[in-house]
Parts: sequence; C-alpha cells; structure tokens
Amino acid sequence: MAKLKLTTFGEHIRTLREQANLSLRQAAADLKIDPSLLSKIERNDRTPTKEFVRQVAGYYNINDNTLLKEYLSDQIAYKILDEEEGLDILKVAEQKVSYLKSKE
Repeated sequence: MAKLKLTTFGEHIRTLREQANLSLRQAAADLKIDPSLLSKIERNDRTPTKEFVRQVAGYYNINDNTLLKEYLSDQIAYKILDEEEGLDILKVAEQKVSYLKSKE
C-alpha cells in the first residue's frame, strides 16, 4: 500500500500556487485578499475560513471536498497536537462522530 503524502493546508495551497507559476502577489490579487494574509495562510500562521477554502478550490479548479478535508484535518491536528493522549482522543472523537450521526 502506498503511503499517503501528508502536507498541511498551507503547504498544499503554496504547492498549487507554485505549480501554476503564480507569484504570491498575483494569486492574492486573483483571490482578492492581501498578499501578507495569503503568505500567513501558506505558512500556517493564519487559519483560513471555510469560504476561503472553497474559493481556493475553485481558483485552482480542484475538488473543494478534498481541500476541505485537508483544512478540517489541520484544525483537528493542531487542536490536539500538544495533548499527551492525542491519538486516543482521535479514537474517542471518531466514536462520537458515529454516535452523533446515528442520532440525526
């Protein structure tokens, strides 16, 4: 089984920008945000909004669900990064998601 190449949301969008041969300034202008904000998002210093994630997906013509998964998984990972029982927390959270979905 091939190992999944993991990146953060910021690293992913930086790679997309670089593969499109776009400068930070050009991509920011096209996305209608400040270049310094885009730079911070690419460096994982700022968390984007879900709306921005969808906007980026459309801009680079990629599936927004794929990008949203990366964005949301970053949020979860950063939230429990410093917790000693991080992996156990994820297991319990997975069970809770199943429980909550069954109640819907």
